[in-house]
This record gives sequence, structure tokens and C-alpha cells, in this order.
Amino acid sequence: MMKYKGYEAKIEYDEEDRLFFGRVINIKDVIVFDGLSVDELEQAFHEVIDEYLSDCQTLNKTPEKPISQLSSLMSGE
Repeated sequence: MMKYKGYEAKIEYDEEDRLFFGRVINIKDVIVFDGLSVDELEQAFHEVIDEYLSDCQTLNKTPEKPISQLSSLMSGE
């Protein structure tokens, strides 16, 4: 599991392609990324989140907040 700016990603490894890939979880928007190493994967994760937030701002769209983050806000944590 990776975390960045409140977003979480589930990480898997494709043995056949020898590639790590991740998917941001707990939001409806689909955000995926990949990398050949853990460092490359982490960098790609940060880049897609930053790009997602930037695109939302450009489109005047409110970025989705992860469900777990919404639960914390609703419970006053």
C-alpha cells in the first residue's frame, strides 16, 4: 500500500511483464500507474496524483476525496 496526499494505492506485481503497477483505491475515478522499480512506482504515483489534482483544478472540478478520508471528516477526527 502506498499513500500520498491522502490518497492510497494498492500495489501489485506482474511477474510475466516484471512490472509493478498500482491503482488508487477508495475513489470512483480510475487512477492507475506503473513502474519497473519501487522508486519508479512511487514517483509515478506522486505524478498521477499531482496531475489528477491539477486536472481537476483546470476543469473546475472538485477532486474526489478517498472514502476513508471522508469517514474521518464525518466522525470529526
